[in-house]
Amino acid sequence: MKTLKSERAGRLVLQKQGYLAFVPNPLPPAGLELDENLQVLLSKADGALARLDGVTYVLPNPDLFVAMYIKKEALLSSQIEGTQASLQGVLEFEAKIEPRDDINEVAEVMNYIKAMHHGIEKLGFADFSLELLNEIHKFLIKGGRGTHMHPGRIRDVQNWIGVQGGTIFDAVYVPPPPDEVMSLLEDLLRFILEKDRLPPLIKIALIHAQFESIHPYLDGNGRMGRLLITYYLYWKNILSKPLLYLSVYLKKNRDEYYRLLNEVRFSGDWESWTEFFLRGIIEVSDNSIETAKEIIGLKNTLVSRLIENNIGGVHAVKLIDTLFDYPLITATQAAGLLGTSRQTANLLVNRFEEIGILAEITGKKSHKKYIFVDYVAIIQKGTQL
Repeated sequence: MKTLKSERAGRLVLQKQGYLAFVPNPLPPAGLELDENLQVLLSKADGALARLDGVTYVLPNPDLFVAMYIKKEALLSSQIEGTQASLQGVLEFEAKIEPRDDINEVAEVMNYIKAMHHGIEKLGFADFSLELLNEIHKFLIKGGRGTHMHPGRIRDVQNWIGVQGGTIFDAVYVPPPPDEVMSLLEDLLRFILEKDRLPPLIKIALIHAQFESIHPYLDGNGRMGRLLITYYLYWKNILSKPLLYLSVYLKKNRDEYYRLLNEVRFSGDWESWTEFFLRGIIEVSDNSIETAKEIIGLKNTLVSRLIENNIGGVHAVKLIDTLFDYPLITATQAAGLLGTSRQTANLLVNRFEEIGILAEITGKKSHKKYIFVDYVAIIQKGTQL
């Protein structure tokens, strides 16, 4: 493990087994410098978030847009940790189709979705607490590959980050020893709940880095830390809907993400990490706004495509609206949702397939299921393996 260049973020403590573990200092960092560059980035990030929040008021169905974005975040955050699953695999699983992906990989993503929903629901009427963190962690890893890693329990053994097959003495990072973890988490929760003058985006940047340094669970720490970002912004009413997810940015810049977290620990460089974090807020907010605009534009484009291909009638237009709610659908489902006969729905679905709005994904002659091609393509950007 590296040696410390500064004790600004914490200290290395020699353990009786002979390795050094890092013990972070309580937040906030001493002498945190929000220079002109960071102030400008903070202003841009606040503005980008405000614009993103405003988008939810012009979308046809913001709740369904959020639901699809939660799937995307779950997928990306899980992919950062090595999970091999796709958005289509997740949609297939939800539609009770045997997914093309490994079922265990998809289960990891589904756990993340459950954890996200549970945390958002609880934070609607409760504050952050250790109990809530443990509940979320249980949702996150129970039943998945981390089941044997004590779901919902703070670790009582030493963990470390390093190459597979390596030892703790070769580790890139050794988090605090288990007897320090509880007090460090309590300090972090006090900081989260404390009413201070720190701008919320600066505060959550610090919270995320500190949580990752504490590494309080045997498994799922990266995913938990990324969940905290969304939870905090929603809990502070910065976003009226949980619509900001940094995993697409962190996946794209994974090496820099890990490097800067270690620079915080070993060099005390909170400012470079905070700059990276704010740039991520700006980039992801802007991209999410563009995605929302693409979806609004897609609806108009598809209505024009119906006209160009002489597909008329109220049911055809209604099916377009329905597909934004149900991007994976059968003709029988379409009939029920449209309030029409199975034969009419089947003819309509076939026409939608002919002009490329829908694509059949089962390869069966009966019980066919179709995916809303253009919509899923917009949402899944950045999730390709």
